[in-house]
Amino acid sequence: MNADRLLALLQEVAGGSLEPGQALQQLKRLPYEDLGFARVDHHRVLRRGFPEVIFGQGKTPAQIAPIARALHQQGAAVLVTRVDPAKAAQVHEQFPELIYHPECGCLSLPANAPPRPGKGVVVVISAGTSDQPVAQEAAITAELMGSAVETIYDVGVSGLHRLLGSQEILQQASAFVVVAGMEGALPSVVAGLVDRPVVAVPTSVGYGTSFGGLAALLGMLNSCAPGLSVVNIDNGFGGGYLAGLIDHLE
Repeated sequence: MNADRLLALLQEVAGGSLEPGQALQQLKRLPYEDLGFARVDHHRVLRRGFPEVIFGQGKTPAQIAPIARALHQQGAAVLVTRVDPAKAAQVHEQFPELIYHPECGCLSLPANAPPRPGKGVVVVISAGTSDQPVAQEAAITAELMGSAVETIYDVGVSGLHRLLGSQEILQQASAFVVVAGMEGALPSVVAGLVDRPVVAVPTSVGYGTSFGGLAALLGMLNSCAPGLSVVNIDNGFGGGYLAGLIDHLE
């Protein structure tokens, strides 16, 4: 239940079209819902503007589907990250309405009511095609939050003219998510070109001395370009979420 729906519910009670007892039935699961194996935080959408997100890795399909359904029954958007195709197929058998995004291993379902739109555009940029799954996770997250999203893929620093050819899109952005592996240089380049916040997402893409994304992470943390923040390795969700929050600032 988001803020708009809660306000409408209170107005119905105040106007006499809804009995207080009926409103209570709708509100009794608002703080959280105990499923036995999980406590679903239905109040999070009121506190944070976006509902709880399900981290699919380590959860069984029999756990993911009920959590997703509980969120959906409250009208919330549903996002499940880190789901492989086999697990996604089993979840889909229990909850067919969920949409699977195989390119990034996410399941999603929009909220019953459209979310409040953002102020501008979140631009998601990936250095290489191998970084695209993480970038797609960021894009899907921002879109579910209500942000308009533009993507620019495969524009890494070894061919920087590809990025410079997208100047028109770059100037439209309210926030950026820049995803890169290897040495992780692209976010610094983007942050040196634009006047909006840049969220850097290091990926685990790279050869041996990239240390599973650690080299990219350290490179981004040591960036000399101001206005750049960094999330964890392969955390496209975290990058998209932060950019979505920035895009919705009043």
